[in-house]
This record gives sequence, structure tokens and C-alpha cells, in this order.
Amino acid sequence: MRDIDIRKVLLKSFRRQYKNDTDTLLIPELGLCQGNARVDLAVVNGLIHGYEIKSERDTLNRLAGQQDIYNKVLDCVTVVAGSCHLLKIKKRVPSWWGISEAKFKNKKLTIIEVRPCKKNASVNPSALVQLLWRDEALSILKQRNLHRGVVSKPRNLIWGRLVECLSLEELRFEVRQKIKERQHWRSAKKQEPSGD
Repeated sequence: MRDIDIRKVLLKSFRRQYKNDTDTLLIPELGLCQGNARVDLAVVNGLIHGYEIKSERDTLNRLAGQQDIYNKVLDCVTVVAGSCHLLKIKKRVPSWWGISEAKFKNKKLTIIEVRPCKKNASVNPSALVQLLWRDEALSILKQRNLHRGVVSKPRNLIWGRLVECLSLEELRFEVRQKIKERQHWRSAKKQEPSGD
């Protein structure tokens, strides 16, 4: 069982689950904290839910570093892991993280929820706004007439103004909206109704 095998099953499941939901975006390899980590798959709708895949061929060496970054940015996190990793993952990740097991059943790869995820209570606003492109962050400020003094400034100062002026809930909403509004962004795909 490889990472790509689990990813295919996840994507197929999400495409089926969200096939009539045009407000959901599936993003493979979403970069967080200016590329310091990439979550394997993000589902963006009313939350930003990150899915980290740990196949039986993977190690858990990077999990601690990934955990630090995911905890700062993502509303929900689920680890989808091969059976051999489950006990270690349960001991290492926060109790609000979801855990799913990827295993073969009747020669078919299936994903079974072991523990549901809960909402992250400690998103870091400064890390969250780093998901915004400079022009997106500036447009949020302009909509609220908060852009004076930062229009020609670097993005980190624009992000800082957002964090100063908006509540965490406002930031969560705006970040999700801007990500979903991006056109032709990498391989991100809005779910479109389909006949299958």
C-alpha cells in the first residue's frame, strides 16, 4: 500500500461525497506557513480540513514537525494511516485530530474512521493569513477601508494588519472564501454536479 493508493481512494470518496456541493474545493498538497509544510489533501468548504497520509511504506519521522504547523492553520486534521502506524499515531497526535485506518478488505483498499476529528480550538491567526496571496489580503482590507498605510507594503505587513483588525472567525471565513475564489489554481477543483 502506497501513499498514492490511499490518496486515490480519498479523492474518489470526496468527489462522491461532495459531487453536488459547488462550495467545496479539494486541494492536493496545500502549502502551509509559506511552504514549511504541505498537507496531503485539503477539503475547503465551511472549514479547512487537512488530511495527512501515512502509508505502510512511510515513516512517522516528520509527523511532529507537521503537527506543529497543522495545529496553527487547519480547522480540522485527519491522519489516514496504514494499520502498522495506528498505535504510535494515537499516542503522538492531539486528541482533536481524527484518525482513519487504510487497509485492504476483500482485496480492496478501504478507509475506516477510527476516531472522528474535532474542531481546532487554537488556530494561530498569523499563520492562517499566510494562506492568502498579497492581493487577496489587500482586497480584504480595502473592503473594510483598513488599507491605508499598507497598500505598497510587503505582504507580511498586510497580513499583520489583517490580524490586528479582524477577529479569528472573520479571518477563517475570509481565508476560506479567497481560496475558493481562486481561478485555475494548480490542480484545485471545485466540485461540480455530475451524473456518475
